[in-house]
Amino acid sequence: MTNLVQVIAISISAALLLLVFELVRRRKLTEEYSFIWIVCSSALLLLSVWRNILHMAAHALGIYYPPAVLILVLGFFVFVGSLYFSVIVSRQRQQIEHLVEELALLEADVRKLRDSVGAVPSTEMVPGPADQRREAGEQRRVG
Repeated sequence: MTNLVQVIAISISAALLLLVFELVRRRKLTEEYSFIWIVCSSALLLLSVWRNILHMAAHALGIYYPPAVLILVLGFFVFVGSLYFSVIVSRQRQQIEHLVEELALLEADVRKLRDSVGAVPSTEMVPGPADQRREAGEQRRVG
């Protein structure tokens, strides 16, 4: 690996690591999700700084151009990161569906209580977010 390629690889890896820290500092990225990015950028920085590790990895994998190992490692980390975030999105979707069901049950209970008490007829209620959600739900069922 030439010195220029090594300098560029070190610069990009260090910039990625600094970017992750800055996003965490500005609270744009939570600490929970920053861990995987810190590990990825640190591994790339490690491979960029120490040529011997990169050459040994390239030799072990049968790759003749050692900087290509950096691309391979980067691709691996992108795959792992994508899989990790897919699991998180799936879990959050299930939680959202559960919350929507809970909300619907609570709204039904509130309607039953209002009807049994007879305090405020539903036609005299002031329109608000609950009515808008109900209308949107009815429109989804119809459409």
